[in-house]
Amino acid sequence: MQRQITVNLGNLILSLSDAMDLASPSLVQHQQRTAFIVWEMGKAASLSNESLENNFIAALLHDIGAFSVEEKLSSQDVEAENSENHCIRGEILLSTIKWLKDPSKIIRFHHKEWQHWKESIENPFVLGSQLLFLAGYLERKIKRDTYILHQHEDIISEIKALSGSSFHPRVLDLLLMVSDREEFWLDLVSPRLYSLLLNEGPFRKMEIGFSDISLISELFRNIIDFRSRFTSTHSSGVAAAASMLSKIFGMTETEIGLMEVAGNLHDLGKLAIPNSILDKPGELDKKETAIMKSHTYYTYSVINTIGGLQQIAEWAAYHHERLDGSGYPFRCTAAELSIGARILMVADTFTALAENRPYRKCMAKEEIVRTIRQLSDCRLFDARIVNLLLDNYEEIFSYTVEKQAIAREFYEEQFSSIH
Repeated sequence: MQRQITVNLGNLILSLSDAMDLASPSLVQHQQRTAFIVWEMGKAASLSNESLENNFIAALLHDIGAFSVEEKLSSQDVEAENSENHCIRGEILLSTIKWLKDPSKIIRFHHKEWQHWKESIENPFVLGSQLLFLAGYLERKIKRDTYILHQHEDIISEIKALSGSSFHPRVLDLLLMVSDREEFWLDLVSPRLYSLLLNEGPFRKMEIGFSDISLISELFRNIIDFRSRFTSTHSSGVAAAASMLSKIFGMTETEIGLMEVAGNLHDLGKLAIPNSILDKPGELDKKETAIMKSHTYYTYSVINTIGGLQQIAEWAAYHHERLDGSGYPFRCTAAELSIGARILMVADTFTALAENRPYRKCMAKEEIVRTIRQLSDCRLFDARIVNLLLDNYEEIFSYTVEKQAIAREFYEEQFSSIH
């Protein structure tokens, strides 16, 4: 019997939310802090457990529709923020998972001022959206270079002036109720906030199985890939190629499924890389290359914080390592690279060579075969995996193209017109 794979839902969502705020020191913990404020206000309002959970998860993922680092940073300017595009994209992405449809509705309107609502605050989605709007507004007002208890009164005074216009008075009252304790503010900016939310938050005892883990990995695959039309199908291709290679290699069904999840998440760390680097039409300079090399480090550091996914962390994050130790960023040698990691290395390179990129056109089959064969001959790639790929090239290529076509269709239908 195969081992049952489960993870704590709070651990999974908190870690993946963390990945989305790696782009800049000004963003670190933004969504976790927002979730903390929403959670505290929700408890003060005596919301049901279901409402608390929906509001909490919406807050942790509320910026999933802000695809680029640049867009995330611009959204921190409260006065300049006037676009709802990332709210629309966030709703579309989250609604692809059935049990996240309610949080997706909250995300859709998390920048809608109270004066523009026509529905009652008694509507749970209206209340949830207002809680999230207020929490996000407050968090963005916090100056990260100023002690929190030297600025919190000014922040509250500024927010009070928006009662009845931007924020419903009832929602503001909830904030005033929970924020009159210094403890609230100190918890809010504590570097231990992740631990607090993990151990005391609404999902602290909720475990999810592999099917839900897979769905969430697909959600984040789309967040990663849809940042650029050049990469809109990359991770879906890597996941497809890796799962096929692992199947042909003889891995178990559980391992094949985990390999697909690793393929979905292998570029998670690119959420910290500016689009100006990802979409650069020419060769990266030395400084840009150094920044790019951090992405697999972040992939590992984020996934490795999720209990039960350590193997996936290694498979996903080692895709730029090489058997001779010349890869990056961990400089792993052959003895440190498992079969799963070796498969991801080959799957990532194979998929990338077959794609159009800002700096080159996709390669023809002959070029791909020659390039990958050279990497094998130089003992950078595992010859066994390379031979499996080349011996089954058409089957793997067709399956990869099929999966990428599905991702491309979803991207074009849902996001190509939302800028």
